[in-house]
Amino acid sequence: MLIISLALQRNMLLENRSLRFFAGLLVLLQSSSYVTGADHDSRPNFVLMMVDDLGIGDIGCYGNDTISTPNIDGLAADGVRLTQHLAAAPLCTPSRTAFMTGRYALRAGKWHLGVNCESRNDHCHHPNNHGFDFFYGLPFTNFNDCKPGAGKGVLVDVQETLWQISVLLTLASLTLLAARASGLLRVSWTLVAFLAAMSLLSFAAWFVPFELLRTWNCIIMRNGEVVEQPLKLETLNARLMSEAERFVERHKDGPFLLFLSLAHVHTPLFVSEGFTGKSKHGLYGDNVEEVDWMVGRMMETIARLGLSEKTLMYFTSDHGGHIEEGPKGGWNGIYRGGKAMGGWEGGIRVPGIFRWPGRLNPGREVAEPTSLMDVFPTVVKLAGGALPEDRILDGRDLMPLLEGRTNRSQHEFMFHYCGMYLNAVRWHPPDSESIFKVHFFTPNFSPAGAVGCYHTGVCMCHRPFVTYHNPPLVFELSRDPSESRPLSPDTEPRLAEVLERVKRAVTEHRRTLAPVEKQLTWTKVLWKPWLQPCCGTFPFCSCEESNHTSAAAE
Repeated sequence: MLIISLALQRNMLLENRSLRFFAGLLVLLQSSSYVTGADHDSRPNFVLMMVDDLGIGDIGCYGNDTISTPNIDGLAADGVRLTQHLAAAPLCTPSRTAFMTGRYALRAGKWHLGVNCESRNDHCHHPNNHGFDFFYGLPFTNFNDCKPGAGKGVLVDVQETLWQISVLLTLASLTLLAARASGLLRVSWTLVAFLAAMSLLSFAAWFVPFELLRTWNCIIMRNGEVVEQPLKLETLNARLMSEAERFVERHKDGPFLLFLSLAHVHTPLFVSEGFTGKSKHGLYGDNVEEVDWMVGRMMETIARLGLSEKTLMYFTSDHGGHIEEGPKGGWNGIYRGGKAMGGWEGGIRVPGIFRWPGRLNPGREVAEPTSLMDVFPTVVKLAGGALPEDRILDGRDLMPLLEGRTNRSQHEFMFHYCGMYLNAVRWHPPDSESIFKVHFFTPNFSPAGAVGCYHTGVCMCHRPFVTYHNPPLVFELSRDPSESRPLSPDTEPRLAEVLERVKRAVTEHRRTLAPVEKQLTWTKVLWKPWLQPCCGTFPFCSCEESNHTSAAAE
């Protein structure tokens, strides 16, 4: 999960006076001196709000009648609500990569959950080196380790192996030492010393990166500076909102782009003071209701500054709820599956709400297939920019649909990936209102009869954790959104045509793909102390953002 909490992309004037795309990210120019063919005053501000792991069924305007979300519901009532809004992947990083670039994540690999490449302060992967002008938030994910008592969540099997090796080596060295001291064995001191050194080394390999993980990875940065290490979750949301408000106030003369990416409702769950026990759904419901409060506070800020009719506000989730988390995870409504379950609808169908008073008619509903990837070209065009021509873009401009100038999505086909594997394809035939979904394989739920992969925590994308289907499973989503009744030649006369047309589309799609560098090799994911962001002198990294906490709580 990449949390870019606040970001403005502006003030990068080029010689050709056009918008610049850096690593697939839009750079908005605030300067009035550049020319793109769009009137400066006609360009809106953008407030893009993304929740982490939120289920579509967790929101009132999408069918939840027990969790209170009046502000999000109000946003939908005043704007356009998308009912078939789709993440490009059912997992955080690829979904967010696709959102920021307008391209399937497979085309580019990931934009790192990381900061540095060669040295502690080169910040090569920092948002400010990828088109953003201001950053405040978590450069890494919200691990379980970030909340004391919430357990471990990073390479748990590796941690256990290292601990067991450390214990065995310690026992071996102590046993040999005792045997030598008692005269039972003639053991060289060299062997005893070697085993003792290996024991210490394995202990350090376990303790330093894993037991101190909260110190290393649970941090808050403001631009390139670490301002809190480790972070305090109980005040995080208040500080995020305070930073967001000050950001909008500083740039109220705009245009600006604010990406407010929330730590909620990803585990470990936490709430600010005043939200504990507020909902009927325990800690998870408390999280969702705090999200609603944060959305309401941003709406109030925009209104207070007189920016409502100048601002396009957008609300979504990066993918569906994590159902294996049980009561700590989200609800995906009538849709099957959830987070990390490939192409099942529950993992990719997310809330999608756009509000722009005076431009978008309130209370509209759009049931056509749309994607998080569509936000990128939509924002570019509204900002007066030109889309890049040196790469394939998979997103489409949403404004014709949002404004009601067309009632048809530009997406005839959509491709749903599970990791690097093409899992399912959606086809919306031009001559029909039908929406067919073809699954090439499905995850093996465990234990038997479950609706998730509880044995592994998340579903895997490769054998033996999946079952391939020949012929593929086919569903008609307009009649069966829960994907519970596979089609057969008896129930769908067009079945053979669907399979043949999807097969051709897959062939055409794969021709557009090019190999990219593998970014999840062991050499790239293992902790490197010399790259560790640190406030203070490494390894004595510790600081608290006390001077900002009180202001955020006002």
